[in-house]
Amino acid sequence: MTDLILRPATAADRPALSELAIRAFVAKFGPLYSEADLNTFLAESLSEPAIAADLANPDRVYRLAERAGELVGYCKISLTCGFPEHARGQRVMELKQLYTAPEATGGGIGGQLMDWAMAEFAARGADEVQISVYAYNDGGHRFYRRYGFDKVADITFRVGEQLDEEFLFARML
Repeated sequence: MTDLILRPATAADRPALSELAIRAFVAKFGPLYSEADLNTFLAESLSEPAIAADLANPDRVYRLAERAGELVGYCKISLTCGFPEHARGQRVMELKQLYTAPEATGGGIGGQLMDWAMAEFAARGADEVQISVYAYNDGGHRFYRRYGFDKVADITFRVGEQLDEEFLFARML
């Protein structure tokens, strides 16, 4: 198997990032939503224009995972706290997304991206990291707990007009 390469995202990556993000989200969560709600969310959050805005935001940092020249995963972090009402630290940052290509899930890509993210948070002086996880994503819960995260609050996540039950996971650094 070809080695995984992690690298920063560029503007030229927008089409591939959008395509991967949409495929990964729909594969994992698509059946939970009406077509209208899903399409609204995808347009607002994972479309090329949404990713272009995120890439231009100095508060966001992306890391792409490539294998044999193909995008197979990515991680997006926020350098500011997404849930200040639940913050315990003084410099809280957030893992916004960690997606892998559906056909590549379980191949260690998420772990390598998570290792990068945790090192990046530490290098940037974070003292706490937060992650919003779908309440019924047991695999996600297990993954983040392996990195020392645990549930600190019940929150919600909007997809179109639908509000999902989410857990806010966090870890002090």
